[in-house]
Amino acid sequence: MKTPAAFISQKPPSPLFLKFTSNCNSRLLCANRSQTIQCGQIKSFENQPQKWSIDFKSGSEPIHLIQNSTSTAATSASESASRTMKKVCLFYCPETHSLAERVAAQSDAIELRSINWRKFKDGFPNLFIPNAHGIRGQHVAFLASFSSPGKIFEQLSVIYALPKLFVSSFTLVLPFFPTGTSERMEDEGDVATAFTLARILSNIPTSRGGPTSLVTFDIHALQERFYFGDTILPCFESAIPLLLNRLQQLPDSDNISIAFPDDGAWKRFHKQLQHFPMGACIDFSHY
Repeated sequence: MKTPAAFISQKPPSPLFLKFTSNCNSRLLCANRSQTIQCGQIKSFENQPQKWSIDFKSGSEPIHLIQNSTSTAATSASESASRTMKKVCLFYCPETHSLAERVAAQSDAIELRSINWRKFKDGFPNLFIPNAHGIRGQHVAFLASFSSPGKIFEQLSVIYALPKLFVSSFTLVLPFFPTGTSERMEDEGDVATAFTLARILSNIPTSRGGPTSLVTFDIHALQERFYFGDTILPCFESAIPLLLNRLQQLPDSDNISIAFPDDGAWKRFHKQLQHFPMGACIDFSHY
């Protein structure tokens, strides 16, 4: 006899259960030890859920075709996914407020949290993190903007405080690393301030989850990774793919040339923009 596409499970004593794993249109026979019982004709399962049961207790009683409910399983799966989704409390400085709102609008897993950015009469920061107990055990991120030296100290004060509030992890998002172009010495006495800022950020306290993660975009030189200590994890991202996508959407994209400000920029980015005509500017004052 040809075996139907079904999974037959017997839980002694009777009843027997048939769990259909695919649509079928055949006569099914179920064997209960030495007794053979004909279950009837299954005419169609098209456009129906694939999990069904046939329940019977004896040959004389009617056979019941039962559709297993999938709503409970779907609800449980949804609740499980919700529990495993990583929730992030995102803090921000005044300059990145609008950007933080746009970031939070992209995901329900991001919760915006504010900071009271106040000043004392002498101009020094008077800062307060509302509901500090509420972020215990949470994943926390801070969207920073080191646009001027005067902004760095007050933000560093918050950056140093957040990981110590018993958070699960801490991520610092610094879109622009401002001292990146001062990464080397050309004459004795030059101060490489990129190294200075990297050392300051390397002293951010660790959280419950370990070292702080630092995310920055298009840092001037990739070797600046080694300016950071072992107590911080720098992650260097790039916005060049976004630029490339935008350029390709322009109506005159076939009439675009890329000019790099110096040879270093060409070496860094030319491989990502190689299908555009390119050129690099040369500063002859160094020769």
